[in-house]
Amino acid sequence: MAREENRTVTTPGPSEVQDPAARAEIKRAFIWFSMAGAFALVILLIQPLLLILGGVIFAVILDGGTRLLGRSLPIGRGWRLLIVVVAAVAFLFGTLYMTGVEIAQQAGQLRATIEVQGDRFLAWLTTTGLMPGTEDVKTLARELFGSIGRLTSVLGSAFGALTSLFMIAVIGLFLAMEPRIYERGFQWLLPADKRREAKITLDRMGFTMRRLMAGRLFGMFFEGVLTWIALSIAGVPMALILGILTGVLAFIPNIGAFISGLLMVAVGFSAGIETGLAAIIVYFVVQTFDGYVLIPLVARKTVDMPPALTLGTQILFGTLFGIFGLALADPIVAMIKVALERRSERGADEATAA
Repeated sequence: MAREENRTVTTPGPSEVQDPAARAEIKRAFIWFSMAGAFALVILLIQPLLLILGGVIFAVILDGGTRLLGRSLPIGRGWRLLIVVVAAVAFLFGTLYMTGVEIAQQAGQLRATIEVQGDRFLAWLTTTGLMPGTEDVKTLARELFGSIGRLTSVLGSAFGALTSLFMIAVIGLFLAMEPRIYERGFQWLLPADKRREAKITLDRMGFTMRRLMAGRLFGMFFEGVLTWIALSIAGVPMALILGILTGVLAFIPNIGAFISGLLMVAVGFSAGIETGLAAIIVYFVVQTFDGYVLIPLVARKTVDMPPALTLGTQILFGTLFGIFGLALADPIVAMIKVALERRSERGADEATAA
């Protein structure tokens, strides 16, 4: 009797799966559920993740300037980083100080001009039957912006945008001060046999991002200055603010050029038909030079990515994640491209060795 009471139960229980095929299916289902959960978590935390990514890109810009300065100035990295930050802040505030009043005046005029030209354009579309009534347009606009939802609510106000930019600057500054610490910490999170491969991929991503951002900043500066000079010669009002906006929007390829072109044409026609035609000519001249001379020149020295892929990613990220997703789509594609190329290269090396 005592033996029967102490006997261990050996028959399968309800929580034990004996069939190997059933266990394989359960493991497969668990992996799919885990991937779905991770994807949902990324969507839930997309705004903080985009802020961190923006900080990483800003750190890449600072790191690129620090490395460039190190070629001609043999001092410590901390001092070179300080020089880059001080020079950037001095340039920003110096520009605002010298042209601040003019920029403020032109910004107010630009807003009023765009509102008037937009109302005229919508009224013309309504009279021709190509657009529903004004109230219907407003209703559609409210539904459109409301459908974006909570993903872009953090950027819905000027305070939110300034706070986000401040956080990006702080994250980027800390990353640029000690990049190796964070790189080693990321490698430590990975299995030991994956760390060497991760370091190679991270180094290539950093190199690619530095070249991409250097080319992007050069293109922004050149396009903004060229637009300002050309619009001033053509007599288009608010040439300075339009040049600044064109340079800033040049950070977003394809879509940024289209938006800046609409602004130029709207402001040009507000001053008359001849000025509007001159603005159109300036836009096409600048974009033609940018597309056939500047971009190929920069792409040969930096990162050449397919325009259709870049545009499609911008549309997708802009729809899902708002203005930050639109602005960061290009760097994200560049990093994914580097990771896939490294994976393909490693697969080719393994096949050759076998």
